[in-house]
Amino acid sequence: MPFVRVEIAVLCVVEQRLHVLLARRAEAPHAGKWALPGGVLRIDLDRSLDAAGQRVMAERLGVKLPSLRQLCAVGGPTRDPRAPWALSVVYRALVPADTLQPSAGKRIEALAWRPAEAAMDDVALAFDHATLIGQAVAATRNEADAFELPFGLLPDLFTLGELQATCEQLLARRLDKSSFRRRLAERGAVEPVEGALRGGAFRPAQLYRKSR
Repeated sequence: MPFVRVEIAVLCVVEQRLHVLLARRAEAPHAGKWALPGGVLRIDLDRSLDAAGQRVMAERLGVKLPSLRQLCAVGGPTRDPRAPWALSVVYRALVPADTLQPSAGKRIEALAWRPAEAAMDDVALAFDHATLIGQAVAATRNEADAFELPFGLLPDLFTLGELQATCEQLLARRLDKSSFRRRLAERGAVEPVEGALRGGAFRPAQLYRKSR
């Protein structure tokens, strides 16, 4: 039977750039190296893969993530020196940075947010986690490109400028304002909140919410 683990790529926007949460491993293999937080699947504790992901996050980070999305499963005979064949089920979560306060837990020496672009190119990360981070980033950006909008990173009420800026931060590129707003209108993705405005240096901006 394969050695089965769950790995979690927690993504957020920090200082207008997409970041990933890394954990410094306290034990072998790869003790002292940075990696995605993760843990072994426990058939005595985990009713499902999703439940395993939440348990591992509670043990490693001391938090419960609001939404875990399964990214992929990877396996092979050379992934983990502890077993002749190892399988990892990989999840990702996109969360607002100010709502998540993780603390280093079981078998973790420290936690750090790392720019996602740097992490996905870092060959010093443990296991094949740089590759997994690259897959998580690609999936997140594909969603934004497909106009699966990141409402979870925004307050309940937001301006169209804030929504566009959040998408740009995920994609790491600028978007044409006219095209962006045309696509919003075509899809009916957001709706204005009557009488809700946000003041500024110039004229007040209309506030919107996700369409119901």
